[in-house]
Amino acid sequence: MHPGQKLKPGARVVFERDGVRLQGEVVARHFHGRRTIRLWADGGIDMAAAIDRIGHVPLPPYIKRQDRPSDRDRYQTVYARERGSIAAPTAGLHFTDAVLASLASRGVERTELTLHVGYGTFKPIRAARIEEHVVDPEAFAVPADAAAALTRARREGRRIIALGTTTVRALESLTAGEDARITASMGETQTFIRPGHEFRLVDGMITNFHLPQSSLLVLIAAFAGRERILDTYREAVGCGYRFYSYGDAMLII
Repeated sequence: MHPGQKLKPGARVVFERDGVRLQGEVVARHFHGRRTIRLWADGGIDMAAAIDRIGHVPLPPYIKRQDRPSDRDRYQTVYARERGSIAAPTAGLHFTDAVLASLASRGVERTELTLHVGYGTFKPIRAARIEEHVVDPEAFAVPADAAAALTRARREGRRIIALGTTTVRALESLTAGEDARITASMGETQTFIRPGHEFRLVDGMITNFHLPQSSLLVLIAAFAGRERILDTYREAVGCGYRFYSYGDAMLII
């Protein structure tokens, strides 16, 4: 809760907009402003509908304006299907239906999984040693058709390119048999990918530029090498590339 880091259990908050009234009560207090809260909407309004009507889309600090209704579509991937993420997987924002169609026309096979981006993706590393950092769990589901597509790619020696670092975490959490078979799976991943991790499925990734002291920056350093990533970031900063949600992306293979 920001602002509101001093709110203690039992504190009540009210959100109102466009005739909708949403109430909340702090149930438990955690570190760094995190709270467990209970929400309810007055008048029997559906909770998701109330949040949609009251809530705002978070914009990066370099976008100097208030959010607009169109941002609700722009801050979303074209292939999103289900509610559950606390934010859009930003690497996917670069893809349009036309881009996906162009990839398909070139023989690039695409498969989908469900991933709910969680707070752990954005939690900064505050520990002195990265081994002491804990990445919060993120829910994911890999259906049978996606598992079959991944299995075919491995058996045929084709590259598996993950779209987004959160997708990398989900893929690297899957069970792979000795016969290269990937098993359909549903659950949570708490995998913290850091230097020393042996990548089993992912051969490449498309990812945005990440902030310092983030687990995502550690992940790509584990994949491509720390010095190579630092050189890349120095080049990106020097050329004015943008970070944050609407920032630029790169392909790492």
